[in-house]
Formats: sequence, structure tokens, C-alpha cells
Amino acid sequence: MRALVKTAAGPGLELTEVPTPEAGPGQVLIKVLRTGICGTDLHIDSWDDWAARVVRAPLVVGHEFAGEVVETGAGVSTVSVGDIVSGEGHLVCGTCRNCMAGRRHLCIRTIGLGVHTDGAFAEYVVLPESNVWVHRHEIDIDVAAIFDPFGNAVHTALSFPVLNEDVLITGAGPIGMMAAAVANHAGARSTVITDVSPYRLALAEKMGATVALDVSDRRIADVMPELGMTEGFDVGMEMSGRADALQDMIATMSPGGRIAALGLPTGDVSIDMATVVTRMLTLRGIYGREMFETWYAMSVLLRSGLDISPVITHRFGFEQYAEAFATARSGQCGKIVLDWTRPVLP
Repeated sequence: MRALVKTAAGPGLELTEVPTPEAGPGQVLIKVLRTGICGTDLHIDSWDDWAARVVRAPLVVGHEFAGEVVETGAGVSTVSVGDIVSGEGHLVCGTCRNCMAGRRHLCIRTIGLGVHTDGAFAEYVVLPESNVWVHRHEIDIDVAAIFDPFGNAVHTALSFPVLNEDVLITGAGPIGMMAAAVANHAGARSTVITDVSPYRLALAEKMGATVALDVSDRRIADVMPELGMTEGFDVGMEMSGRADALQDMIATMSPGGRIAALGLPTGDVSIDMATVVTRMLTLRGIYGREMFETWYAMSVLLRSGLDISPVITHRFGFEQYAEAFATARSGQCGKIVLDWTRPVLP
């Protein structure tokens, strides 16, 4: 089969032939239809310090996907040939304390699809049955391909109640945009999202943000009176991984405010602990999705009318992967989807 592979340590990926995997006991073989490009894939492609530490070549990359089940291994009972599925890319041990307690998203031995084991940028991928999400209702296959990052957005956005609350989101990347859409759909009084990219801020407004704020031009505090806010934001979602963004968020939270942090910083971050303590703020780290409560929430949100399709701005055939990766790096995009049924799209 054809697959996008990190063939050796160093920059670059190669579209090449590799053996087609087979479904073993408890596993499912999936024909990949669409994949989404994630920031993790960009790190692996460029071979930065993180990738050099974590990834071992050769490796089929990619973890955001949707496809059709074509084979099931012995013992599989909840997934059938012909099912349209997405996949949970965090593979957990099932035996640690958190797994045994039903908190699989906290597994201490989690490994990542397309990071530690062969992934989904390929014509076929194998997953354990327990990691396969079957779409029981009609869904746009492109949207199904981005359930992984959509799950990050839902997990973050619903970590704290947002009904009637003023919400601040720092970082208008695709996950931040989807979080704004979720918060708006869930009844937030106002949703302010910040960034410095005019393209992404405009798209965030289309996704439902009340205010899309260019922080290179205006301060967060400047928009608070316009929204009738006198004490600060009730809920914060830090999506950028920037130290200054988290610092600004802490400074503009109301007493008792709650912050969910998904963005991964590249270095040490200093925060004003005096403000955290005296305003009794809550800071919660978010990694991935709750398995599978977040997946249920995603499906329910879509069935109740939430539309995240505008976040998908570009589509490419799988042979156009170099152009797709370059577009992703440009920042002039939302989510990018690769079509594995067609080598080239017009």
C-alpha cells in the first residue's frame, strides 16, 4: 500500500510503498478515506528537537483520519465490515491504575498513533477495536476525519460549564476556532478569541466567536467594557502555548475563574501565582480526549446542529502532500484534509 513515511531521521516525508497491515485478534483493518494534518505531523516532518527525541524511523505518520472497516480480527464484536469510523489515536495499556478506574485518558503508558506506532497517512491502518469510533449516524467524511482535534476542542471547551459565562480563548488555530464554536453552541454569554492572524481571526468569527481580537493591535482588557464585563472572564481556554497568552489570560480572569490549558509551550512559563491564589483561580491541563465520553459529546453536538465544517479550508489528494504541508505551515488556513481515494484534487 502507499503511505507517507518518515523513512529516516531528518527532515522530510516520503510517499512510498509499505506492506499492508493485517487485523490481528481484537483488531480492525480500516481503509483510510481522509486524513487531517495536525501540528504534530508538521513537527515530525520538520524533524525538530521534539521529533528527534520521540520518533523512531521508519514510521508511517498521521493520526487524524476517517475510513471504512474492511476486516475484523478474531474476537471483534462491536465493529463490522462496512462501518464508517474514526479512530482514537491514544493507545492505552488497559492495566494501569487509571485505565482500570475508567480514566483511560490518564493512562501513564499511552502511546500515540503515527508518533510511536505506524499511523493513518496510508491506504490502510490497523487499530484495536477499543480505539475505533463507529459513526452510527450520517456524517460528512471530511468532518469525521478531524474528530481527533475536534475532540481536543470539545474536551477543553466543556471542562467547565460555559452556559451564560464570558469565555476567553487564546489562540485561533483550528482547535481554538472549534472551541469557540462549541462554547457558543453550549450557551456562552460571550466568546472572545485572540490571535495575530487576520485570516484565522476572520475564520473564528465565522465559527461563532463574539469577538475575534488581534492582540497586536488591541488589549484583551479593551474589549471587556464593550461586552458589559466588569469583573473579568469566567472561563479561559489557552490554546496557543504562548507564555504571554497565559499571562494575559490570568490577568483578565474574574475571581473564581477557571482556565483549561491545551496549548503546549516550547519553554518554561512563569505565571503570576499571587493572582492565581488571591483570585482563587483554577488551572486545569487538557491532553487529548476523555475516552469515550468526549466522543459521545462530539456526536451529540453535531446531531444537535453544531457545524464545524467551515474550519476545513483546504483539501488535497494524497500525492499533493507537500503542498498540503506547506499550506498548513503558512497559517493561511484552517484544517487541511488529505483525500486518500484520489491522488490529486483540482
